[in-house]
Amino acid sequence: MLAEFGDDPHRYADVRARKNYSGMSPITRASGTRRVVLARYARNRHLADSLHQQAFSAITVSTGARTYYDQHRAAGATHYAALRAVANRLVGILHGCLTHHTHYDETTAWGHRTQAAA
Repeated sequence: MLAEFGDDPHRYADVRARKNYSGMSPITRASGTRRVVLARYARNRHLADSLHQQAFSAITVSTGARTYYDQHRAAGATHYAALRAVANRLVGILHGCLTHHTHYDETTAWGHRTQAAA
């Protein structure tokens, strides 16, 4: 995943640019009375596949990721849409870790989610 993102910490202007490149941020199309949220079709496929796998692994071992996934499922999202939401959040967490030169910490990344669920 890091090989696909690149190792330059200043390659992306902000977290939104990193999420758009990965293809995990949704596209919202709205007109008059309809609003549809879709997955991005223009994306780095290798990166999207690895993030999908990471999100699937995360919901099996991380209580925070599982809570986030379950919240999206309860709101009516499909399995794949909820996985994309988890992957989108994981990209944001990765961006924060790279920007601030810190290691991943479960309580920092998902602490606010597990406290809200309890």
